[in-house]
Amino acid sequence: MEQWKKNLIVLWFGQFLVMAGMTMIIPFLTLYLQFDLGLSDSHEISIWAGLIFAGNFVTSFIFQPLWGKLADRYGRKMMLLRSGFGMSIVMVLMGFATNPWHLLLLRMLNGTISGFNPASIALISATTPKKNMGFAMGTIQSGGIAGTILGPLIGGLLADSIGFRPIFYLTGGFIFAASLLALFVVKEPFDRMKAAARESISVIAGFRQLSHIPELLSLFAVTFLIQFAMMSPMTLIPLYVQELHGTTANLAFFAGFVGSVTGISNLVASPLLGKLSDRIGAERVLGVSLIGAALAFIPQALAGTVWQLLIARFVLGIFLGGLIPAVNALIRRYTPDGMESRAYSFNTSTLSLGNMIGPITGGALSAWIGLQGLFILSAVMLSANAVWVWQTLLRKRPGKPKKRAGD
Repeated sequence: MEQWKKNLIVLWFGQFLVMAGMTMIIPFLTLYLQFDLGLSDSHEISIWAGLIFAGNFVTSFIFQPLWGKLADRYGRKMMLLRSGFGMSIVMVLMGFATNPWHLLLLRMLNGTISGFNPASIALISATTPKKNMGFAMGTIQSGGIAGTILGPLIGGLLADSIGFRPIFYLTGGFIFAASLLALFVVKEPFDRMKAAARESISVIAGFRQLSHIPELLSLFAVTFLIQFAMMSPMTLIPLYVQELHGTTANLAFFAGFVGSVTGISNLVASPLLGKLSDRIGAERVLGVSLIGAALAFIPQALAGTVWQLLIARFVLGIFLGGLIPAVNALIRRYTPDGMESRAYSFNTSTLSLGNMIGPITGGALSAWIGLQGLFILSAVMLSANAVWVWQTLLRKRPGKPKKRAGD
């Protein structure tokens, strides 16, 4: 088997386990706070659950660019292993938490040392042949999506069967095993002497250099808006499902189904649309997917039944499956040589920013415009982003020469 395929398979499982570990605590976090960490007031539990869940994204947003800089200097595999082994230890320590502060600080530490996903993407982009880039980016994304979808389900099942604390030990063990597998199987042709010879610039200076490339700014905006559009209505969707369903029968099932159906179609579509982008160009797939995603938000606002909402969100997932692989492939194309990991880390920071700002903004705006208004707002924002992408990417000739560091 070719080495790039070995890398893809191993890192697919790594992405799956890391994202499953991040989302596995969702079903039982409030119960863990109540039964194991001693909280009793429901309002206090809600506040702590929100802080603990968001803590990971806050520190990830801050520290990702630093790890990206070090990856460009010392190698993506080194940063990947640093993150993987570090997160496995922190995950186990979460099982020993005795109060909410312990769990919050460990989640923030986890975000600080995270970076497995951007390092994986950067490594895949550096080792995959150009003709297979879209397929590889779609496949590696599907691993993270599968973990995000199945993580809560696995966490819920394990909580009922083995209890809360053993889940952290088990998850840490799986992430450690995935990192160990990457240590021995994944290969990266990284020239450290060449990397060391490049001029070392600060994180801020690196961002300034990348921000002068209009294509990259529009791609970062795509990543942010995807997460913002997905997360802003997320906490309100169960209430919307209840309104549409009109009865309490099977309400939890339908609420969970509506929340996960987008990820299911995304999981299926990502490798297929990634492969299509290898044939017709990532710019075209990105442009069509942006317009399709924008339009898919409109029927969600107009849905009259749960099934109409389900269909609209399933279609949304298909178009989202074409966005992230295309964004990752195009980031590789337009980033100066020697700054690829940094660019992917900045992209991950924008993703974390969307995860943070989306729910807060959605909760605040829903009081004025309602959930239907949030769907329409997402459609408008993605449409505006599509115009920006058309101006910066689609009007340019595909295959624009990649800029060199220092140009």
